Amino acid sequence: MASVEEALKTQIRNIEARSGKSMKEWKAVIAASGLAKHSEVVAMLKTKHGMSHGDANRTALVTKDDAKAAPAKKVDSAVTEIYDALLAEIKRLGKDVEVAEKKGYVSLRRAKQFAMLRPAAKHVDVGLILPDAKVTKRLESAATFNAMFSHRVRVATQSEIDAQLKSWLKAAYSRAG
Repeated sequence: MASVEEALKTQIRNIEARSGKSMKEWKAVIAASGLAKHSEVVAMLKTKHGMSHGDANRTALVTKDDAKAAPAKKVDSAVTEIYDALLAEIKRLGKDVEVAEKKGYVSLRRAKQFAMLRPAAKHVDVGLILPDAKVTKRLESAATFNAMFSHRVRVATQSEIDAQLKSWLKAAYSRAG
């Protein structure tokens, strides 16, 4: 996977192929339903149109009436390489790793979410769910970053994808199974 943007485009193409409807057509279906809340739209797409949760969630996000197309963030090519290397390392943890693109980040799940990747201008933020791990200079608290995660690691170079980071990823992955 070359980038989050390409993965999102692929996901949308797959949804359109499976459903036989374009995102423009889904937007009309959602508008005609009169539903406004994201959770209600997702539930309707799942029950009335037989979509999987992931497809329904992405369709609801993409077709949201008030969503404005935002210009893509400028991301350094080195950050893209770090992101790709992190994602490859995470996929090595097991075949059951689910990569789910969200708005602005990628959720990493097993039976439940265990981590996330969020590219920034000069680094990639790795959010981890490690409630028993001690906060250190490198394994920061995620309290001001994202409340869904206990810790954050900022990865600014590929060399920072080291044994220590891999052990934290593995521990979070193991807890989520």
